[in-house]
Amino acid sequence: MKISLSLMCMDLSMVSAQIKHLNSFTDNYHIDIMDGHYVKNLALSVDFIKAIRPLTNQPIDAHLMVDNPECYLNDLISAGTDLINIHAETLKGQAFRLINLIKGNDRKVGVVINPEESIADIVPYLGLVDMVTVMTVDPGYSGGKFVKQAVPNITQLQKYRTQNNLNFEIQVDGSCNPVTYQTLKEAGSDMLVLGNSGFFGFSSDLDECIKKTKEYFG
Repeated sequence: MKISLSLMCMDLSMVSAQIKHLNSFTDNYHIDIMDGHYVKNLALSVDFIKAIRPLTNQPIDAHLMVDNPECYLNDLISAGTDLINIHAETLKGQAFRLINLIKGNDRKVGVVINPEESIADIVPYLGLVDMVTVMTVDPGYSGGKFVKQAVPNITQLQKYRTQNNLNFEIQVDGSCNPVTYQTLKEAGSDMLVLGNSGFFGFSSDLDECIKKTKEYFG
């Protein structure tokens, strides 16, 4: 199981030191970008990605919780973002254009589905994306309640991927922790986004967080 750390949950007063400490542990860095409209919250930004890009060679994944993702793409690409994840409903009417723009700039592209959404809406372009992120909480805030009704989306994606000989990764975002881990693993997840309940909340000591995460998630 791959691990992606949600940097919205880190100690933002110690960004440089913490990232250098985590580089040898995490498979990916997950950056939540919110506009206060798609979700009623604000989080990290393109400027944050610019600031951390020189600190790591690990992939940086921008999760766009915004109404107009097309307005962010060029800046994200220029900032050195490796993977851009966009919510399915904000792709409607421009999915192929935006996917082609991202991939044309040698970046990876992902699509995100919320707990109440079905994979049927994203089937037309599943063969083009590098990742599908299944939200297992309602988007917008760290620490949301786990939505078990979203788990079948993971299983259905794994089945569809096998049947159609595709190779997108299945990432799960939301309340990924020791309580939900076995369920998410058995459903077919490839990568888990860990935030407060699955990494940063274990301890104020990063070494202790790493130790507990290895114990819980293997």
